[in-house]
Amino acid sequence: MKFMEKCFSFTAQRDRLYRYHFYFSGLRSAITDFGDGTVMHCWVPKSQRPNKPNLLLLHGFGANTMWQYGDLLRHFVHRYNVYLPDLLFFGGSRTARLERSETFQAQCVMRLMNEGHGVDKMSLVGISYGGFVGYSVAAQFPLAVEKVVLCCAGLCLEEEDMGGGLFPVADLDEAASILLPQTPDKLRELMRLSFAKTPLRVPSYFLSDYIHVMCTDHAKEKKELLQEILKDRKISNIPTITQPSLIVWGEQDQIFPLELGYRLKRHIGDNAELVTIKNAGHAVNLEKPNEFANHLKGFLLNDYNTYASFLKLHKRN
Repeated sequence: MKFMEKCFSFTAQRDRLYRYHFYFSGLRSAITDFGDGTVMHCWVPKSQRPNKPNLLLLHGFGANTMWQYGDLLRHFVHRYNVYLPDLLFFGGSRTARLERSETFQAQCVMRLMNEGHGVDKMSLVGISYGGFVGYSVAAQFPLAVEKVVLCCAGLCLEEEDMGGGLFPVADLDEAASILLPQTPDKLRELMRLSFAKTPLRVPSYFLSDYIHVMCTDHAKEKKELLQEILKDRKISNIPTITQPSLIVWGEQDQIFPLELGYRLKRHIGDNAELVTIKNAGHAVNLEKPNEFANHLKGFLLNDYNTYASFLKLHKRN
């Protein structure tokens, strides 16, 4: 076992397999240097097709964009020019600047799309923290964003919620120790909170390997991203977006409980539809990938009113 630990990383191997999958799906790896200390990595089409719409996929806290969207690529690469950036301090993206807000992340994403890849019109999907960033993109650049999908994105949490019993953790330090796990026990706790069906017990070696490969880089900066999310956060300060929006939530989400989905639906108003997926937790994109993909396709590929009518009929039945 000691020899294997030194010579073979299951996490690194899986990361390489995802990379091959992205290449074979018609994407290429691209680095954009803004020249101000900010560098962003993005998976982009090998050949952009002007007759196809553009789709921006934004990941949440975790390894990198490949791990969260690998199983969904096949549903969209033939219909869209698909762009999958690593957000700052994840994967191959970083900045020397001190800003940590989702507002700044959104500005960097938009700069990447505009200056880096010549994209000025798109729909977007944001999972968890990626939903915070995607919402900010839609709010700051309304003419550039056509449709918005927000998955388990606790945008409408407030700072006071941390101590108010809404979350299974009581403060930011405890939340950071779980969302940025540095020990196998903390990673097990994250898995328990992220999935409705608790995964089979994973040996500590595999968990330590994952932490070593995926969770050690930029740990300080990632904690600062979490701090910025909660800092003085009030629903009344969140702008309202006007784009047609789909909110998708795992019914048993313990990271961002479903109550936050209802808040977000009320905040956006009539332009939004909320869909809950049963027997799924926060990692609904991984736990129920086909059901998740079907909702995304139904919303993105159809007129909003048509999709809304379908949902109403589906709920009655």
